[in-house]
Amino acid sequence: MNKALHAVVFDAYGTLFDVHSVIGCCEQLFPGQGESLSRVWRSKQLEYTWLRSLMGRYQDFESVTRAALTYSCKTLGLALSDRAGQLLMQEYRQLRPYSEVPTVLPSLRIGSLTILSNGSPDMLHALVRNAGLESLFHAVLSVDAVRVFKPHPSVYQLIVDRLGARREDIVFVSSNYWDASGATSFGLRAFWVNRTGAQPDELSHAPYASLSSLDELPSALAAL
Repeated sequence: MNKALHAVVFDAYGTLFDVHSVIGCCEQLFPGQGESLSRVWRSKQLEYTWLRSLMGRYQDFESVTRAALTYSCKTLGLALSDRAGQLLMQEYRQLRPYSEVPTVLPSLRIGSLTILSNGSPDMLHALVRNAGLESLFHAVLSVDAVRVFKPHPSVYQLIVDRLGARREDIVFVSSNYWDASGATSFGLRAFWVNRTGAQPDELSHAPYASLSSLDELPSALAAL
């Protein structure tokens, strides 16, 4: 592995943790609508982060996620009770890690592993704690510190400031192409985890490399 490599930084939602593991709870509450609700919810959640960043009207990720849930239920004609809303929001604090995460992360022989996420601090720490992954991470960083969402450059600057490393000595890993592209634009070496074989977005900065799962990360890092 490249001796200059200082840290590997991971996105959380969709990269380490499966956002669609909420489908089970969605289905229990709204039979026959679980998958649709999960997918509309995630899509609107991301859209709201970008819109709020563009408007300069930051709200934390928990508030954005709740607003996206409300919208999604209204769109699908689902009556969202207070109890159902609480249960679904709690699901975001206990999302299931992807199957390879518990084995791949401990195998990475690197100075530090870090999370950089849109998530609110309370949401992220609960998520990592509930998954039993706390001991693996040097730091868990939230956009809350700069009050703007990815892919704004100031978010990726958080990594440099916290780790005290050069941009080119940091690897960033995300399943979201727009996030990996944003990190590449900033100057990080970004790996895109493309689990679904999705078509890359037509953005000006392509990630350093693509992986089909995190299982491929150790060998990819060794090849740097």
